[in-house]
Amino acid sequence: MTTLKAGDPAPNFSGIDQSGNNYSLSDFKGKKLILFFYPKASTPGCTNEACNLRDNYKELQNKGYEILGVSADNAKRQSNFKNKYEFPFPLLADEAKEVINAFGIWGPKKFMGKEYDGIHRTTFVIDEDGILEQVITKVKTKDHAAQILND
Repeated sequence: MTTLKAGDPAPNFSGIDQSGNNYSLSDFKGKKLILFFYPKASTPGCTNEACNLRDNYKELQNKGYEILGVSADNAKRQSNFKNKYEFPFPLLADEAKEVINAFGIWGPKKFMGKEYDGIHRTTFVIDEDGILEQVITKVKTKDHAAQILND
């Protein structure tokens, strides 16, 4: 779906999290960023993925990573998701799909024989200089941190 690949500069982005705080790529200059896009807050796969990152948060931080989740959910839904599962990282409420479109992961999907447009679950690992280190399109929701750490 996305045409971005490792070695490409990460698209500049700006978005608002569940509490109204603004985040942009420049906020992470000099840090490594795990930018994970998920289809919908509080659904089983998205919950597994975000909880796996939460459970491995300290290890990821020890390796220098910051984490930012993104979906097209509104701020209230993101806030409920974050609070219910006690995520230590912000979740961008990208209702206008500006960040989603910047990374090229919105498009046609199939689920149970139906076609619709949605977010393709994708994680972008961005290095300290804003360059894509990894683009993970086949996310293992229950073992996602290991995918990031082992590559």
